[in-house]
Amino acid sequence: MRTPALILLAASTLAAQVFTLTREQLIRYTSDNPYERFADGRPNVPDNLLEKARGLSLEEVWAVLPGKGFHQQYAGSGWQIMHPDQKLVGRAVTVQFMPMRPDVSKPMEADAKSKGVDDIPPHQRVIDILQPGDVLVVDLFGLADGGTIVGDNLATAIWAATKTGGLVVDGGIRDLEGIFPIGMPVYYRAAHPSFLNYEKVMITGVNVPVKIGDTTVMPGDVVFGDREGLFFIPPQHLAEILNKADETHVHDEWTKDKFMHGSYKSSDLYGSPRIPALKKEYEEYKKQKLGR
Repeated sequence: MRTPALILLAASTLAAQVFTLTREQLIRYTSDNPYERFADGRPNVPDNLLEKARGLSLEEVWAVLPGKGFHQQYAGSGWQIMHPDQKLVGRAVTVQFMPMRPDVSKPMEADAKSKGVDDIPPHQRVIDILQPGDVLVVDLFGLADGGTIVGDNLATAIWAATKTGGLVVDGGIRDLEGIFPIGMPVYYRAAHPSFLNYEKVMITGVNVPVKIGDTTVMPGDVVFGDREGLFFIPPQHLAEILNKADETHVHDEWTKDKFMHGSYKSSDLYGSPRIPALKKEYEEYKKQKLGR
């Protein structure tokens, strides 16, 4: 893992972006985060919880978030999913692109030149700050031709840096034949042979709120993806989702076993056992499995 000093050094090269949240702002806008933070203030959800989240389903996430007022954290349509048999889980590092506007990009370029990083493309500067467990979440406003955030080389760089993370891009990627064998989970809108075209696009923000589909994603959100789509989980609700999912897993295990090895109708078991003896049996089974 990279040291805090190296992280801060790499992050300093991102000052050429038009917008970013300061540490104080990021803490303020993620003030409900119960976990430690990275040096820049981004929530750092513990690795053991991320690993446990790999056992979730989208439905189990959905069971909690709307009840907490988070009705638009699911981005589920229009994705191309590389390796749909794999779960994508990690902490969001967000990047915002916008269509190129020269009078806005000019100060960016001047800042980059003053810091001696004008020869490094802005999206590569972002890749340089990625940590193990991160997921790069990129708002490229659906652009494919000229909106390809990575090919196989930079995809490999992301995978090497994040280890278990991955990539979400509301835009394009290139070199599918080269990216696929890497084994990294990738969600993208389209593939295109073009390079990322900085005559068409510019980076306007790093670790700021971004729009992915109909969802607002914050830096440090837990990205959860499976073959159905993506959820962006506020860190403060992950523990409840995991606890509720534990109970759901026990309930489903018991219910399916009863259906397979008994003579029960769906109305006897589905949802909650209606027969008093079965209800008692289930409660005892749940207590044995969960200890509560």
